[in-house]
Amino acid sequence: MTEQNYREVFAEAMTQIHDEYRQAGKESEFMLWYNVNYLKDTISEITVSVASEFMWQQMVSKGNIKKIESKIYELVGQNIKLAYIIKNEPKTEHPKDELPKKTEKSAKPAVQAEPAEKKKHPQLREDYTFENFIPGENSIYAFNAAQAAAKNPGKAYNPILIYGGVGLGKTHLMQAVGNYMYAESGTSYKICYVSAESFGNEFIESIRTKTTDKFKNKYRKLDVLLLDDIHFLQGKNSTQEELFYTFNALYDRNCQLVFTCDRPITEMKGIEERLRTRFSRGLNIDLQPPDYETRKAILRKKMEMQKIRISDDVIDLIAKNVQTNVRDLESCLTKMIGYAELVGKNVTIEIAQQLLRDMFSQPLSGTISVETIQRVVADHYNISLSDIKSNKRSTKFVVPRQIAIYIARNLTEYSYPELGSEFGGRDHSTMMHSHDKIENAIKVDSSLDMTIQQLIRDIKDHKK
Repeated sequence: MTEQNYREVFAEAMTQIHDEYRQAGKESEFMLWYNVNYLKDTISEITVSVASEFMWQQMVSKGNIKKIESKIYELVGQNIKLAYIIKNEPKTEHPKDELPKKTEKSAKPAVQAEPAEKKKHPQLREDYTFENFIPGENSIYAFNAAQAAAKNPGKAYNPILIYGGVGLGKTHLMQAVGNYMYAESGTSYKICYVSAESFGNEFIESIRTKTTDKFKNKYRKLDVLLLDDIHFLQGKNSTQEELFYTFNALYDRNCQLVFTCDRPITEMKGIEERLRTRFSRGLNIDLQPPDYETRKAILRKKMEMQKIRISDDVIDLIAKNVQTNVRDLESCLTKMIGYAELVGKNVTIEIAQQLLRDMFSQPLSGTISVETIQRVVADHYNISLSDIKSNKRSTKFVVPRQIAIYIARNLTEYSYPELGSEFGGRDHSTMMHSHDKIENAIKVDSSLDMTIQQLIRDIKDHKK
């Protein structure tokens, strides 16, 4: 048979398998583990696209590829094998519920059309795409769910809540949903990315300026809401109430909702129960730190994007020693690139070990407690742990307290309200002020910066 004679057969096979999973109440399993798209065929083989090598191997090990091949045999009476190509965002076929393709304008026959400039959404980072995200065992579930939501907004999974520690890719995946939809549909979809903090500040400002109708009109008429860091909403009852009604308005219209958070929704304090149930209604997906193989793949992808070359030995060294998150991996790679460019030398294993000694001694995310930070800072300034938490206003106590708050905010995943509880019940605005004051001070006071860096090293080395 000639190319594409099996296109309809493949589509029918997938439809039948989908129906079987739906009837068994396992539709989400189908969406995750049958994520392949038809590309082409020959007389004995169908080639499909798949998001990653890991994804293909998982589908093979689960027997899903064999199931597709068996279903095709039932339909045509021939053994047709599946081959695959790694391709995160196939453009050759769009199932019936996918976003429509862009309509191309006809060009003059005698003129070579210029390549269309890639459309960029004003609120989204251009590099936060599915193509630039490297899924591993820690993130494949979230990756595939986000892709499914982007291709079938409001239908596949809704809402999606992605949670996990800092630097693991929550915001990347969230914005990838928006970037995919914007690339496919442009302004025909109203897409908004906003942090929960900005959402709250904007709502408060609308109350002050008596423009709440304008605020509601803006958010309740969206097609896609991407709301980042919802843990910021803890204890903010008025903002939570407004988000509750916004959620209902969008959900009832089958608009796509994606949220991120630094912890499971069940562990968030100060969230109204009615809003908590809304967040829990769809998929809640945990992002864990990437494993060794995924860390190496991430580093290689970053090098490819930046068109630079670091030796495999150095990449392997970083991947083995930096186990925290993607952000820390990027930080190490940036350091290597900076050294090579500024010094004009290739980065050797010895140089890398010297440059990254602080990063390599850093413990896994989440192992540094606020109390450890408080104790180390208090010991350095010869005051007690209770002094750090007290309301004493003498400079002797205020400066160490502000330094401890600054370090805690940067070394832990605690929000400002949570840190406030750890520092004697202070409110979040006081915590923000303390953090910002130290952050500004170290920009002009190099000795203070050196002191804080030494404290951070002591905290990381501290024996609990």
